[in-house]
Amino acid sequence: MFHAPHGYQRAPLPPARESEPEAPLARTAMTFSWSGAEAVPTPSPKGAPVAKHRDAFFDNAKYLAIVFVAMAHAWEPVMDGSRTTRAIYMVVYSFHMPAFIIISGYFSRSFDMSRKKLQRLVTGVAVPYVLFEIAYTFFKRWVGNDPGHPISLQDPWYLTWFLVALFIWRVTTPLWQALRHPMPVALGLAVLASVTSNIGDALNLQRVLQFLPFFVLGLMLKPEHWQMVRRREVRLLALPVLLGSLLFAYWVAPRLSLGWFYHSSSAQEIGAPWWAGVVMPFALFGCSLVLTVCFLAWVPGRTMWFTVLGAGTLGGYLLHGFLVKGAGYAGWFETYTWLSTPLGEIFVTVVFAVAVTLFCTPPVRRFFRFALEPKMDWAFRRDAGETARKRESEQQPERERQFAGRSS
Repeated sequence: MFHAPHGYQRAPLPPARESEPEAPLARTAMTFSWSGAEAVPTPSPKGAPVAKHRDAFFDNAKYLAIVFVAMAHAWEPVMDGSRTTRAIYMVVYSFHMPAFIIISGYFSRSFDMSRKKLQRLVTGVAVPYVLFEIAYTFFKRWVGNDPGHPISLQDPWYLTWFLVALFIWRVTTPLWQALRHPMPVALGLAVLASVTSNIGDALNLQRVLQFLPFFVLGLMLKPEHWQMVRRREVRLLALPVLLGSLLFAYWVAPRLSLGWFYHSSSAQEIGAPWWAGVVMPFALFGCSLVLTVCFLAWVPGRTMWFTVLGAGTLGGYLLHGFLVKGAGYAGWFETYTWLSTPLGEIFVTVVFAVAVTLFCTPPVRRFFRFALEPKMDWAFRRDAGETARKRESEQQPERERQFAGRSS
């Protein structure tokens, strides 16, 4: 989609896919042919399946976002004492998950609680959550030497919180689409969560509510909004904005708690006054939105070597956590102190970027399909209407041939 060397794309993005994304984001789309500024579905031959293709821009955005997620997790054990790394960490944490969540919301717009979409929600989000929550628990017991760590599907540990949040957000999608002003309501809930210290750890509701405005924003977006983000002026403006953000983060790094960027605690738990819980959600939402726009403005839209990896970001997200935690349990960061030097931090960054890239590859995705994308047709009742329509479509060509024979 990006034809210029710097990735500028003049053709508009196709509209949101009608099919529900499998997990955690959309996976396929109708084939489109371009006619001026309007995307027109390409008709298929009669009786043939409709051709599908993936949207390179969103696949690229998902892959690049997951690489930033892995790199940020790799910086956590080595950034103590480095003000520069801490500043970069804060900037990256401001946009990597918001970008992911906004795209998730954008491709959840067609979720309507239908049988097929509920089945996809269960197999693409709920089942991976259960399996990986159990896997992480045993990993912490055996590798982390914590035999008492309980299995608790009610209290997601480490990375699995995102699957819980995505399940809740998507189930409530019809509600947000029914509200006249969903964004003020979502922001209000985020503020209430930020000032409420007794929510507890159940389903990680702090994160569910504090990240909610990004998902609701994605639900409200239209194709033309993505076109605006990718205009040349926005791309050029993104560079000084990003530079200014890094300088500001460098200045504020020793003064601002990282807890604000995790969205997992109330203001009181972070050690801030309650009124900060009212101000900070709005401030962070604005900063995250600006930096997310800067990030998306520079995401290439044409097919790149890593575009195919956008289909495997769920695997990359869930699997790289074992590498991060495993390195910590093995004591590598304490043993090899040179990892906390500038060259060591660069080495760690490259290693984890390569690792998460490998975790997103098709072979790894196929290997873990039983956990990431299980079919589970055996667990659901067959739709009698869909079966009848399929049988009818299969019999239609034969009926047409018989009718043609009689006519001749």
